[in-house]
Amino acid sequence: MFDKLDEVKKKYYELTNKLVDPELMNDHSLFQKTAKEHAELKPVVEKYEAYQAEKASVEEAENIIETSDDKDLIELAEMELEEKHGVMEELEDILRKSLLTKDPYDDKNIFLEIRAGTGGDEASLFAVDLLKMYTRYAEMLGWKVEVVDFSDTGVGGYKEVVALVKGHGAYSKLKFEAGGHRVQRVPETESGGRIHTSACTVAVLPEAEDIDVKVEQKDLRVDVFRAGGAGGQHVNTTDSAVRITHIPTGVVVSCQDERSQIKNKEKAMKLLRSKILEAEIERKNSEEAQNRKLQVGSGDRSERIRTYNFPQNRVTDHRIKESANLDRFLLGYMEDMIDATIAFDQAERLQQSGL
Repeated sequence: MFDKLDEVKKKYYELTNKLVDPELMNDHSLFQKTAKEHAELKPVVEKYEAYQAEKASVEEAENIIETSDDKDLIELAEMELEEKHGVMEELEDILRKSLLTKDPYDDKNIFLEIRAGTGGDEASLFAVDLLKMYTRYAEMLGWKVEVVDFSDTGVGGYKEVVALVKGHGAYSKLKFEAGGHRVQRVPETESGGRIHTSACTVAVLPEAEDIDVKVEQKDLRVDVFRAGGAGGQHVNTTDSAVRITHIPTGVVVSCQDERSQIKNKEKAMKLLRSKILEAEIERKNSEEAQNRKLQVGSGDRSERIRTYNFPQNRVTDHRIKESANLDRFLLGYMEDMIDATIAFDQAERLQQSGL
């Protein structure tokens, strides 16, 4: 581990020197790339240098204990040694995690796609509950949520809904939400009080830019149509909604969020690139997951990741075997469960890497 950290430190100071090179400043694109890499390494190097300082203090204290005849000085050194060991263990844990390969999409916005699965109307109503839950969570973090496309039902539910979640690190926080979400509750229409089980699937797509996915215009078919559902006064008055088909892959996306056909096309193109990118991420994750016992980050939509049990007021994550209060969870208080899942995935990857 420390050999790798020494390499990171060396690289950081090489980049520091490069950033003051006048020639680099003349190349705006290369300067930005170098500055970004430098910024990513900085917190790791700062923590490593803090660790090295603590280690030097420990060695000094150990030397005092071994060589000094002053009992008071030895006692102070022993107290300092005990304190420093705790700090060093904490720093070592942080440094191990910092050496894990960073997901290149972690800082990105996301498209959140929720689809009603088994359970008919009840599943479509649960899709609404999930969207509200994620929206509340996002608002707590100061993020913005925009519904991009939806297909509603006659009972006030969603067959499918796609939302753009804008916020730094949205993908890093929500990528493990992908998978099957099962709900157990008594529907309002159930006179006999029987508990029904239904499900939704959630997909989390990092918002892809041109640089992430290249799409040729010749491979696209663009259709316009009138937006449907209760979306405002402008709905059903103009053909502003846009549907784009990517002919090589068969991926179809649509957007009916904006009044402007141009803006809808821009959002639909972002969603299309994100869907193509998602397929590539799923392929890579699937390959990695074969070597991972718990597969927390596999992102498999068919994998049941969580159960929302209304009669017991409990939500359970089946991957990390943890539960939480359902009422609070649906209000957006998801942070503890999300952080536990991220920590679980990090621990699994650390074990696999041998760090």
